[in-house]
Amino acid sequence: MSGAVGDRRVVVIVDDDAAIREILAVAFQAGGFQASAHADAASALDTLDREPMVCCVLLDVVMPGMSGLDALRALNQRGFAAPILMISGSADIPMAVDAIRHGALDFIEKPFDPLRIVARVSEALDAEAARVAARREGVVANATLGDLLTRREREVLALIAEGLSNKEAGRELSISPRTIEVHRARIMEKVGARNAADLVRIVMSHTTA
Repeated sequence: MSGAVGDRRVVVIVDDDAAIREILAVAFQAGGFQASAHADAASALDTLDREPMVCCVLLDVVMPGMSGLDALRALNQRGFAAPILMISGSADIPMAVDAIRHGALDFIEKPFDPLRIVARVSEALDAEAARVAARREGVVANATLGDLLTRREREVLALIAEGLSNKEAGRELSISPRTIEVHRARIMEKVGARNAADLVRIVMSHTTA
């Protein structure tokens, strides 16, 4: 279930329970988001490879096939930057610690209030927007690009700075041009670049500093 909004802020919901997917999709749509719901982690990961506007992911822990924790680890290895919230009906402390250690923003037990989850996501996105605004005002000048970017993002940025196209960069890194595009969008958001020219300017300022 999905509903488009102006800026296409997409929340990916992954849960094998159809009722929970429906409830969360409706709640996020009412909150001004677009919802992309999936019954399994594999299809969700495929969506994340193709959709550059994902702002948050909700992962159920226990699902057939790939578990939510396995999907979380996979996203962590990719350097996925958007907030990830885990949801579970049988959570324990070690499980929650494992999730947080691998990059989860929060761990929510079922049953839950869907409106509270929407609020929690909105709070996380507002905090990130504030950090981006601060970088645009010059805070980024006090940090290195290595501090701001994941290893994969640094690799992508290096190729972009050399003038390679998405297709050429993808061939160098053995990933799809669409994935390069996703990484580039996240790099621009992290460093506060408004467009490609702005990104080049920021890269040049760091390399000549």
